[in-house]
Amino acid sequence: MDAQLVAFVSVAAGMVAMPGADFTVVVRNALASRRAGVACAIGVAGGLVVHTALAVAGLAAVLVAVPVLYRTLQIVGGAYVLYLGIRSVRAALNRESAMPPDNEGDAAGGVGRSLRQGFLTNVLNPKAPVLFLSLLPQFVPDGAAVLPRTLLLAAIVVALALIWFPAVALLVDRLGAWLRRPRTKRAVEGVSGGALTALGVTLLAEPLAH
Repeated sequence: MDAQLVAFVSVAAGMVAMPGADFTVVVRNALASRRAGVACAIGVAGGLVVHTALAVAGLAAVLVAVPVLYRTLQIVGGAYVLYLGIRSVRAALNRESAMPPDNEGDAAGGVGRSLRQGFLTNVLNPKAPVLFLSLLPQFVPDGAAVLPRTLLLAAIVVALALIWFPAVALLVDRLGAWLRRPRTKRAVEGVSGGALTALGVTLLAEPLAH
């Protein structure tokens, strides 16, 4: 048994399951509909494909070597997460409807929008490729072929995301009868919006402070 591979799966699973912007945006979309939630989850996994590919190619090192590029990506990513958070808070304050109707999430445009939200929320996180760049080499055994091994590790991360985030979306949808009650819906929307807003402000504060 490859002990390093087993250890990596445990570490990667913890990273993927850690609550954050990805988790919050998947929950929010899953409240709209099952299809919207799953589409958002797939979008998040798509963002991880980009991050892990950058790490495998070594391009993530460019973000470390060029501070201006890294900070620019931080600002863009923070602004996008903040935008989603403000939208969610405004929706929660709207008593008529805190979330779009269920059938809106099932429409082609709604699913596409959810997919795009999941992808952009993940791919605009500049810390992710740097994290993978520093993490993946730790689990490449001495003497092993680097490219095949890192590709395997990257594939494991994406596979875990494709299991975890759709599972979250399906669980939220299963609890949908309760979660979609007007008061509960507004509360969840308000909490998720507050979390996204706080994350967006945090992402923006670091680069703007320099």
